[in-house]
Amino acid sequence: MVIRLGVVLSGLLLGACGAIGWPKPPAEPAATASAWMKPGADPAAVESTYQACLAATNTATRTDFDIDQDISASRSNDLQHSAFAQTQMRQNQDTNRDRAQTVLSSCMEAKGFSPAR
Repeated sequence: MVIRLGVVLSGLLLGACGAIGWPKPPAEPAATASAWMKPGADPAAVESTYQACLAATNTATRTDFDIDQDISASRSNDLQHSAFAQTQMRQNQDTNRDRAQTVLSSCMEAKGFSPAR
């Protein structure tokens, strides 16, 4: 009985968090080279720099993405039957996506680029 009550309360808490807009949505991704600019840089230079930063981002985040994929594959039954497991997996994926965006943005900014306005 106590376990059921805990499950119900957890569900209500998660529902309330979603209703008030928490957690906050991630920053808008700059997923293409055209999302970046640098005075005097031609489109080929922007694309080249973007591809270099994307490769660095993929290297920096590959382990986290691989771990999530392994967990998803090994716990497919849990993920199908447990809202908590599904929520945890989505949160991990969101965190990894946000980290990848941060690494990419940091790389581009370190090379003198800024988000296009």
